[in-house]
Amino acid sequence: MKVEQIYTKCLSQGSYYIESNNEVAIIDPLREVDIYLSKAKTSNSKIKYIFETHIHADFISGHLNLAKESGAEIVYGPKAETSFENIVAKDYQEFKIGDITIVAIHTPGHTIESTTYLLKDSCGKDHAIFTGDTLFLGDVGRPDLSQNSSMSNRDLASMLFDSLRNKIMTLSDDVIIYPGHGEGSSCGKDLSSETIGTLGDQKRTNYALRENMTKDEFIREVLDGLLDPPKYFPDNVMLNKEGYDESDEIINRSFNSLTAKEFDNMLKEKITILDVRSVEDFSSSHIPGSIFIGLDGRFAPWVGEILEDVSKRLILVAPEGREKEAIIRLSRVGFDNVIGYLEGGISSWIKNGGIVSKVLNESASKFSTIDNNKDILDVRSKNEYKSESLLNSINIPLIDLSKSIDKVSFEKTFYVHCKGGYRSMIAASILLANGISNFSNIPGGYDKIKNYNS
Repeated sequence: MKVEQIYTKCLSQGSYYIESNNEVAIIDPLREVDIYLSKAKTSNSKIKYIFETHIHADFISGHLNLAKESGAEIVYGPKAETSFENIVAKDYQEFKIGDITIVAIHTPGHTIESTTYLLKDSCGKDHAIFTGDTLFLGDVGRPDLSQNSSMSNRDLASMLFDSLRNKIMTLSDDVIIYPGHGEGSSCGKDLSSETIGTLGDQKRTNYALRENMTKDEFIREVLDGLLDPPKYFPDNVMLNKEGYDESDEIINRSFNSLTAKEFDNMLKEKITILDVRSVEDFSSSHIPGSIFIGLDGRFAPWVGEILEDVSKRLILVAPEGREKEAIIRLSRVGFDNVIGYLEGGISSWIKNGGIVSKVLNESASKFSTIDNNKDILDVRSKNEYKSESLLNSINIPLIDLSKSIDKVSFEKTFYVHCKGGYRSMIAASILLANGISNFSNIPGGYDKIKNYNS
């Protein structure tokens, strides 16, 4: 028996490759499926089942592409409704893969159809659970993401409590937990940076599994502090339910080089310039009006959070040689409408007379010597801000900045920071695109500032 976690850090998402006696099951695959096909081919195995823990909202699953390429059957849990052929498993229905068994355990709460898959080894012993977004390490799935459901968040939270207590916590403490997400995911509030654990550890440390917790306490704590779901989530749900284009098709129509002149002509249309280079490169020179979201951060989720509408038409400014990577990673969250990219990058734009802007930066050391009356915009999350923050700063989390731009009305020069510098550069691009330029960004963010104030 082989169990491999394939973790995509940019999405904070775990998919799983399970193999026994030349038969394979895949759980929650990525949209681009070559990695699973390659592994099966290398071991001369056949992919038999594709298990989906639920209809995903935060990324586009590869279930349809993988089924087409491998001939495998797609399996969802009870209550799942899609427009394509699949097996809707009954509660506790068993599926054989080689010498092992996978049991579909219906665990509604995160969504109506959410299902945990229990892996039994060749001796019939409970070995691991693939919990999707029902149970994370350190947290549980938020119960407000079920699309087109008539049930309230409280109703779903109540169901989640029952699922955890009656179906998961009854399993042995040594059962391994393979969750759907880790730290950074919007599908929970406070996920661990660890991506593999045991049920016993979670019973001891996860607030939502604590002994003697009442259902009312659970509902209150799970719902407390939830932010609004990202706007792109419903679009991703629809694509996962109804279908989508194959990755190769998206690359073929999107991987178009645009000369500086062609790129400039595009700016007359209703189109978004997405600059995916590094923080430093964007800061030193960028095309006015472009939005920065760098490839070397949590790229795809931030694109979804900031741009929101997957139907937006995009043109890219990318590091040379990474244009295709950007297109693929955008497609993971349903942003399939890339028109092309700037050939030769920003240097080509400048060489052909294109106008550029830059972001003014203030070092953390110099910032720390400025008087205490300075105006500061902190774009970290509310929880980060509450934990510790700078005197006289105001907090507008990055996810709220575009719709709260009227609150940014400082008369004198103000300063923008996040924790490490990535989010504040996204914020800087949003401010500049909205005509606000009387600010300086602090590279290194709060972490650097603390070093000089300690």
